[in-house]
Amino acid sequence: MAKRIVILGAAESGTGAAILAAKNNLDVFVSDLNPIKKQYKNALKNHDIQWEEAQHSNELILNADEVVKSPGIPDKAPIIKALRENNIPVISEIEFAARYTDAKRICITGSNGKTTTTLLTGHILKKAGLNVKVAGNVGKSFAWQVATQNPDVYVLEISSFQLDGMIDFRADISVLLNITPDHLDRYDHDFEKYVQSKLRILQNQRQTDYCIYCYDDPVLKKRLSSLDGGPRLIPFSLKERFKEGAWLENEKKLRINIKTEEINMDIHELALIGKHNIYNSMAGGIAARLMDLRKEVIKESLSDFQNVDHRLESLGSVRGIEFINDSKATNVNATWYALETMNRPVIWIAGGQDKGNDYFMLENLVKNKVKAIICLGEDNERIKKIFSGIVNTIIETRSAKDAAKAAYLCADKEDVVLLSPACASFDLFENFEDRGNQFKKAVYDL
Repeated sequence: MAKRIVILGAAESGTGAAILAAKNNLDVFVSDLNPIKKQYKNALKNHDIQWEEAQHSNELILNADEVVKSPGIPDKAPIIKALRENNIPVISEIEFAARYTDAKRICITGSNGKTTTTLLTGHILKKAGLNVKVAGNVGKSFAWQVATQNPDVYVLEISSFQLDGMIDFRADISVLLNITPDHLDRYDHDFEKYVQSKLRILQNQRQTDYCIYCYDDPVLKKRLSSLDGGPRLIPFSLKERFKEGAWLENEKKLRINIKTEEINMDIHELALIGKHNIYNSMAGGIAARLMDLRKEVIKESLSDFQNVDHRLESLGSVRGIEFINDSKATNVNATWYALETMNRPVIWIAGGQDKGNDYFMLENLVKNKVKAIICLGEDNERIKKIFSGIVNTIIETRSAKDAAKAAYLCADKEDVVLLSPACASFDLFENFEDRGNQFKKAVYDL
């Protein structure tokens, strides 16, 4: 009898896992507590997969041999508790998908910079002619791609939620960009639990595998210095230099030295601007060298990469006022990087679903760079309370259209309007893409 696999959640991750399960002749059933979008319903129908929506039926779920959980479902959900009580294994989609591919895996995680670094690394590998697919928390899900593609290499963006369901999954090359407080609402507001989740990316790695990590991140530096066994560590830094790794020389030159071959680049040649993006470029460049790619290809790729939508995306100027869409900044650290790169007075659009944010780390940047704050969220009390003594003008709005208009009216010529919310988007928007797209439309309609 075929093994019964139940998939919880029928969006990108869950639908991909269901298609992969069906392709491998497993008895698969999909359950989503919310209505399923039409595109995913059609995909399930096309593969003759049974599903239910707007409910979780215990009698159809608790008879599973194994359950694949979408990353958005917290461990505290009643159905997950019921599965645990019945000793039914619950795994993540990346864990499930990895069973069905022998492709090499470059796995990227961190609180910030994951998407940019994943797409940049994929860009370098594609430019070098490798048969590579980018997946995970960006684009098509890993499972969906395993079901329909057969590349030699996957570059995977992996979130902490995906790592939580990881058991036997192994990265050939892991990349740890940074660990700063994020999603603490999912980790009992305990930073240590979140750190442990991120460090799971090292799990199962062998001495022949690699871990690329940011030496400047205090959490990573401390934890990895005491690592016993595991992968070979390759650091990158803006402050230190290494025999093997990547560093910044005289604040001007990016140097990457891997396998006795060195890459030298002026940072002004990099396509990505800002300190955080130097880190991202270092991580992508190291990963590419570990894949034995030619340094000429790596340099060219680091120079011509086009950044991801909704990440410091310039929307152009309206009467001399520049508008920047950084909707992907869903935590305080991402917004810190955005504000740090600004060199003109800022009208800052912030707010949304607060994940237990520590806004105090932004105080100096806001004091020195921000003229006005436009709140975009259902509950803006914490932002108003923390910044009211620093910024004279704080305006509340409930739509992207009103936020763009209010920011425009506050701004003078040569100012920058920056949407960098530091919060999740689910209070007023479907996701950060929806928030960014509504903001773009609002700016273009000004």
